[in-house]
Amino acid sequence: DVCSSDLMSPRTGRPKSDNPKNVRLEIRLTEMEAKKLANCADKLGITRTAVILKGIDKIYQEIGCIEKK
Repeated sequence: DVCSSDLMSPRTGRPKSDNPKNVRLEIRLTEMEAKKLANCADKLGITRTAVILKGIDKIYQEIGCIEKK
């Protein structure tokens, strides 16, 4: 008698990331800031999170903190 659980893969779902995003950040924005963020995301075709991450990288480079990989 073969159990149906024997036929299923042991783990399903998304693969584990090498660099997991496990820090959660909540920010408060004005209506205008939220609109600017949404407009940037729409224009670039990326998520609001990606816009914020691009901004972090840009400022990080501007202040001379070149990330070493």
